[in-house]
Amino acid sequence: MEKASYTEMWENLNLDIEAHEGLLEVLGKFYGDIYMSQQGRLQGMEYLDFVLSEVHGLRIQELVDAKKQGRKVIGTFCVFVPEELTLAVDAIQVGLCAGADAGTEAAETVVPRNTCALIKSFIGFKMAKICPYTESCDLIIGETTCDGKKKAYEAFGEMAPMYIMEIPQRKEASDRALWKSEVMRYKEELEKLTGKTITAESLKKGIKTVNDKRRALQRLNKLRAAVPTPISGRDVLLINQVSFYDDPVRFTNSINTLCDQIEERIAKDEGIVPEKTPRLMLAGCPMAVPNWKLPYIVESSGAVVVSEESCIGTRNTRDLVDESAETVEEMIDAICERYMKIDCACFTPNSERLENITKLAEETKVDGVIHYSLMFCQPYTHETFKVEKALAEAEVPMLSIETDYSMEDAEQLKTRVEAFVEMIS
Repeated sequence: MEKASYTEMWENLNLDIEAHEGLLEVLGKFYGDIYMSQQGRLQGMEYLDFVLSEVHGLRIQELVDAKKQGRKVIGTFCVFVPEELTLAVDAIQVGLCAGADAGTEAAETVVPRNTCALIKSFIGFKMAKICPYTESCDLIIGETTCDGKKKAYEAFGEMAPMYIMEIPQRKEASDRALWKSEVMRYKEELEKLTGKTITAESLKKGIKTVNDKRRALQRLNKLRAAVPTPISGRDVLLINQVSFYDDPVRFTNSINTLCDQIEERIAKDEGIVPEKTPRLMLAGCPMAVPNWKLPYIVESSGAVVVSEESCIGTRNTRDLVDESAETVEEMIDAICERYMKIDCACFTPNSERLENITKLAEETKVDGVIHYSLMFCQPYTHETFKVEKALAEAEVPMLSIETDYSMEDAEQLKTRVEAFVEMIS
């Protein structure tokens, strides 16, 4: 990333330039070690490498330029925020920085120390003034998916423009009614913010754009299930992460181009790893940029990741919004229906997740599952036990890992992962 050409822009966003440059330096080295060191990567990954190299540069410049034209930028932390509605008012939706230890000491002055790393990270990035996405937002959407986030948003709301969506905790008729009222409330908030009215035409277009992005990622997930797998788990994780930052139409086109290359590789029976390499699924908590620790450890321990059951995996892409609706009301119903299929650990009971995880293990022909929880993440840590039981019934071995963003436990994790890989081999 050309620092000089963007410094003025970063200063205008009120970033701490010195701290931000330090972050970019670490990020660049980390990226080089984990991604650029891979052998036999697909040519289409060059686009993703470019996006990542410009993630705080060119993409932020695009947001700044869009804002000058009167467009609004919406920031999110969760797959429950309907991008279809955001696009229908010609706004831009982006994910926010939350995948590294940043500003931890400052964050611990407003949230408890025993808070999950993701929450401390997004607050730390804000307090340390090193996330240009957060600083570019006209509105940040929080959601009540866990108690930690819910309470942390109260502190975060004192630092940034916040709007909270209530996520139901069950899936009964009353919960669905609540969810529809929340989607309608969000629609009104977007219309108020932008001064634009959501029409049947603009919403239909928004639905199609987001569905096309999901279709491209579904296509990628089907292709990577091939034996031998044609693409590393690390690269697919990167693709999923970039999907939250990049322009959706441009991203969709680039992923479909990449999938064309993958099809060529499969036709030649070529893989990124030998055919007998143990195949693993990662399940559980989402991994925000630059949280690449566990996939890197797994793939440097003699295994390959071929599927992710998480919010930066199938939970975000598995279901499409029905495109047959014609009126705004019908489309809102279709959006509500689709988002209530998300099997987040915030729901009780959450039997769909157990069904989905065993089905995905079968479809992607995995030899084992690594269930990943961030420390102090109650919902996913609780569900570890049920997931392990469901997988045991399906005769799929599972390793449970609880960690954070630091590298302190990297050697210990590598030892455990290597032992698991050896066992399933």
